[in-house]
Amino acid sequence: MAATEFLETAQGRRLAYHKNEGTGPTIVFLGGLKSDMEGTKAVHLEAWAQARGQAYLRFDYSGHGESSGAFTDGCIGDWHEDTMAAVTALTEGSLIIVGSSMGGWQALLLARAMPERIAGMVTIAAAPDFTEDGYWASFSDEQKAALKAVGQVELPSDYMEPYIITNRMIEDGRRRLVLRNALDLPFPVRFLQGTADTAVSTETAVRLLEHATGPDMHLLLVKDADHRFSDGPCLGLIEEAILDVVGGERCDA
Repeated sequence: MAATEFLETAQGRRLAYHKNEGTGPTIVFLGGLKSDMEGTKAVHLEAWAQARGQAYLRFDYSGHGESSGAFTDGCIGDWHEDTMAAVTALTEGSLIIVGSSMGGWQALLLARAMPERIAGMVTIAAAPDFTEDGYWASFSDEQKAALKAVGQVELPSDYMEPYIITNRMIEDGRRRLVLRNALDLPFPVRFLQGTADTAVSTETAVRLLEHATGPDMHLLLVKDADHRFSDGPCLGLIEEAILDVVGGERCDA
C-alpha cells in the first residue's frame, strides 16, 4: 500500500489521505464519526476502483485517524471545511460521493456547496442532522445542563470507546442542518440502509428520501444489515449502487 500523504489546509489542519489516479469521475469516500480511512468500506472501495482504473480518494477528517487535531476540538462545520479542502485540492472534474453515516451528512453539505461537481451520490446509513435529532433530542435535562456547564457529555457507543460530545458540536450542528429547508440533489442518488442498524433508523432514511428533491433518487433497505454495512453482500451492494449512478459504464477520462 502506498504511503499516506498529507494536505495542509487554509485552516491550518493537516489532513491524511490516499489518492489513486485513474479515469473519472473520481470516487470520494467520506467516513463516519470517529471512523478513519482505514475502515473496511474505504479500503475495499479503493481496491475496487483501482481494478476498474477509476480515480479514488479517501482521507481522514481533522481529529480522526492520521490527521492533525483532537476529535473533541472538531465539529460538523470543521469536517465540512476539511471535505471541501480535500476535494478542491486533490480532485478535478466530476465526482461520485460515497458517504457513510456522518459522511452521509457531509455528502449532503458538499452537494449544497458544489452541486456542479457531483455526478452521483451513494450514502450508507446516512445520518443527517444527528447532532440535533439524535443527540440533543435524547439528552436528559441533566445532560443538557452538563453540556452547558462543563462543555461536554460522554455517550456510550456500540462500536468503540464512548463518544465525547461537546457543546460546540451541538451548536455548530444547528448551523449545518439539511432536513429543515430545501435539499436539492440534481444528480443520481442511492441511499442504502440496513434494517438492523441501531445507530441510524430506517425512519431517518425514509425522512431523507421524502425531504430531498432530485430527478433520480432511490432508497434500498437491506434486511438485517447493521450500521457497519461492511460484510461481503453489503460491499457488493455499494459497488452496484456506484455503478448505478454512473450508468454501469467504465468512466470517461
